[in-house]
Amino acid sequence: MKEEGSEHNLFTARKISRRKWLLGGAATAAVVMVQTSLGKMVQAAVPESIVPPLTDSTSVKEALIVADPTKVPGRTPSVSGMPSPYEKVERLPTLTSSRTPLQDLYGTITPSALHFERHHGGIPDIDPAKYELVIHGMVDKPLVFSLADLKRFPSVTKTCFIECSGNYRSGKEEMSPQEICGLTSQSEWTGVMLSTLFREVGVRDKASWFLAEGGDASVMTRSIPVSKGWDDAMIAYAQNGEAVRPEQGYPARLLLPGWEGNTSVKWLRRIELSDAPFMTREETSKYTESVKGGMIRQFSFVMDARSIITFPSFPTQLERGWVEIRGIAWTGRGKIIRVEVSVDDGRSWVNAELQGPVLDKAHTAFRYLWKWEGKETEIMSRAIDETGYVQPSYQELAAARESKGGYHFNPVVRWRIPRSGKVVLST
Repeated sequence: MKEEGSEHNLFTARKISRRKWLLGGAATAAVVMVQTSLGKMVQAAVPESIVPPLTDSTSVKEALIVADPTKVPGRTPSVSGMPSPYEKVERLPTLTSSRTPLQDLYGTITPSALHFERHHGGIPDIDPAKYELVIHGMVDKPLVFSLADLKRFPSVTKTCFIECSGNYRSGKEEMSPQEICGLTSQSEWTGVMLSTLFREVGVRDKASWFLAEGGDASVMTRSIPVSKGWDDAMIAYAQNGEAVRPEQGYPARLLLPGWEGNTSVKWLRRIELSDAPFMTREETSKYTESVKGGMIRQFSFVMDARSIITFPSFPTQLERGWVEIRGIAWTGRGKIIRVEVSVDDGRSWVNAELQGPVLDKAHTAFRYLWKWEGKETEIMSRAIDETGYVQPSYQELAAARESKGGYHFNPVVRWRIPRSGKVVLST
């Protein structure tokens, strides 16, 4: 008996494997394809024992019952949760880094698995039971802290971004936000304040710098002003509610909110106090940048205010009508107080709405409702922080630095929208 008088309302089934059904029995499984009353084909994997016989007499009603997920037992709990197989969000890896897919994220917290990576000698395997942090030099009482020791001190939790100082790429139209500036991520970090450990060892008054040394193959080292250690520096052992992941410095890392990412030394094993910077490789031959007049800028720790529109962006295919422009803005100098958006190639600017809470040294989401009429244009955003700093254009930066890129390069990013609606980077 056929219902609704047409052959296309019938379902078909295909056997895909023979395996035990998790919740009992040894029934085989089948994939059922049905057409709903709205004309949409749906698929369901079900135990073969509940699949109706594959005959033309099977009714549409019976097929829809089989395709209903409320009629089929779901999978059981697992040791560790995973994203839906329908959601494909991935980082872009290279030999030494992986970039966060900014255009695919919701909100401002980056999932730990998608936090950007940057390392100089690979990811070390460190046994937390054998981990030690040595603090010595210009102190009254040199000490060695185990991971358990660090966790005995009062803990602090802070949400802030980390950004690589070389976080800028351009040069072609087919570039997503991830490719342009995906070396920034935001997490909720938990650990002990470095000032607490400073008081424990008794930092001497004449100590003005400290060396942070990592336990990786490159033995990454940076000189840090002691004032930052007394301010908001943290030894972080947890990220987004779990232990810091190996790629992010497990079992403990230095965290310097608002400063260039390489100073937040991962796999931290040693801190040495001194009255002068140590002039390591990573602050002499690396992580310095040219400025106008042939000068070289060194110890440029703070990350300047920056923003990027993450939607619409490449490879979005935009449709005419109302569009919610979305993006993120951040600054290492405190809070973002305003984000301005231009939808007419920079001729005029309007204030975007900031999504609260607006946190110190943190990614801040912004949005602006815009009606695209189908005309070719360019859209862009610029961030303003609480110091009054305004994110510069590419032309302004290039003129000031006499360079087309490099460290601490934070230009306004422009997206070109042609009449076809295919969004690309304006180069």
